[in-house]
Amino acid sequence: MTTTQHSRLGPPCQAPGPPVDVVAWRRCRLLEHSFGPALADTLAHDRTDLHRLLALVDAGCPPELAAQILTPVDLPGTGTSGGMP
Repeated sequence: MTTTQHSRLGPPCQAPGPPVDVVAWRRCRLLEHSFGPALADTLAHDRTDLHRLLALVDAGCPPELAAQILTPVDLPGTGTSGGMP
């Protein structure tokens, strides 16, 4: 079994007690997994599945490509994402 090591920026994202700010926690987790600050900010605020993003990166996918794969695409004129209505 292999272990993936992530570069950490500052203290780990886990603090004692329940999370106070989910967006800040998501951003911290993305930064831990080598997402750039601007991309981490964007993804922390949207509806992209964080666990799937991190799983792709852990499997060797570059962060930018993982974001492209999993970011929902709004269909023009429908006001909905690419899933079934």
